[in-house]
Amino acid sequence: MSLAADTRMGRLELRVRDMGTLFDYYTKGIGLTPISEDKGAATLGLHGTPVVRLTEAKDLRPAPRGSAGLFHTAVLYQEQAGLAGAIERMARHFPHTYTGAGDHLVSQAFYFTDPEGNGVELYHDRPREQWNWVNGQVQMDTLYVDPNEYMVTHLSDASHQEAKGELGHVHLQVGDIPTARKFYVDDLGFDQTFLMGGQALFVSAGGYHHHMAMNVWNSRGANPRSSTLGMGVVDILVPTKEELDTTAARLRGAGHQPTFDGQTLSVMDPWNNEIRLSVG
Repeated sequence: MSLAADTRMGRLELRVRDMGTLFDYYTKGIGLTPISEDKGAATLGLHGTPVVRLTEAKDLRPAPRGSAGLFHTAVLYQEQAGLAGAIERMARHFPHTYTGAGDHLVSQAFYFTDPEGNGVELYHDRPREQWNWVNGQVQMDTLYVDPNEYMVTHLSDASHQEAKGELGHVHLQVGDIPTARKFYVDDLGFDQTFLMGGQALFVSAGGYHHHMAMNVWNSRGANPRSSTLGMGVVDILVPTKEELDTTAARLRGAGHQPTFDGQTLSVMDPWNNEIRLSVG
């Protein structure tokens, strides 16, 4: 049984060592705005929609190279003007963090690495009617896209206003794809949308190209994570309380031991990444 079609991503927690530097990066560069700020934590988003929560964790160490965890956080911009504005700000303030771009057929995306080594994707979707599905798999690729040409084409007055958007997807590094597929598809309830052999898996709810992805490009054979800097909790929003009940039962039936207080359902994936579901 699959997750409800209108399931969507909530926010991603990042555990950071230097709150000031990361806050500046995600606001001044990417263009997120503060939604709430507490002692040692800040939730940032777009037009009031949470995208990331920065949590200060000075005592944690960076994750070892090749370990499981975050590959990138993907910020989805509703309008091309908003994405163009973000690229312009990043080029002005943090050009050294740019790592590349790609036309994925379903979207156009631009990639960065934040000052603590967390991957970031900034992207805009093409209309769904332009996506091509073959035998149940959405067709994706990585074709060349010029960031300067994208900016010139799509910058407008709207690019300098607060963009509308959300957390589009979260891409993970895992130890192996079959184990990831069992957890995220069979147990949690996402639908598989694209399988790249034993290298990468893309999953979603409701026919989106992907809400989550997992790859082994840098992490094949990785063991469960210890507590490190980087990704904390991945929040997923489902439409109803009944959906939480059903998902909790499915996870227990598959041998997992989620915590569920009737409002929030939390479970650890095979690499100790915390996945938390709530009604949104």
